Amino acid sequence: MRIRECREEDVAVLDEHMPSPGAASGHASRFLRHREGVSTLLVAWRDDGRPVGSCEVLWEGCQAPEVRAVHPECSEISGLGLWPEALRSQCVGTALIDAAEQLVLRRGRSSVGVGVEKNNPRTQDLYKSLGYRPSTPYLDCGSYEDSAGLVHRVADACTFMVKDLAPVPSGEEPAVRGT
Repeated sequence: MRIRECREEDVAVLDEHMPSPGAASGHASRFLRHREGVSTLLVAWRDDGRPVGSCEVLWEGCQAPEVRAVHPECSEISGLGLWPEALRSQCVGTALIDAAEQLVLRRGRSSVGVGVEKNNPRTQDLYKSLGYRPSTPYLDCGSYEDSAGLVHRVADACTFMVKDLAPVPSGEEPAVRGT
């Protein structure tokens, strides 16, 4: 498996192999943010050229006012997804998180966060095992358009979890596991 930044030609492959629930253009909108420099979209690829996971580093951090008040300089790892779901618990997600953390370090940031739904203890436990600590409760509000064109509004109770990152010694590149 290798992890690299998304390229424009990858978007159609992501749409084909990694469904984006509720949005036909989910990968395209994430890639647009990536191209604009607002985020970095990472994709994990199998040796046969199929994508198996992705995540986005949002450089401006979580947009929820409760989180921004406490962590105004904290970038956010968002939209971590694996496909097929059978890949869960096989270190693909951990490798994507590690690659995202290394990007954040290279940008000179000292912390990174992630929003986790309160009713998802398995994911909370994963992030805790990776050094994240629960910080701020918030409501993650958004909307999506389904294939019939109907817009659905959602609000999920979440906890923003934060990890302090160790600075990389001068002259060294951070190691990226799983790439």
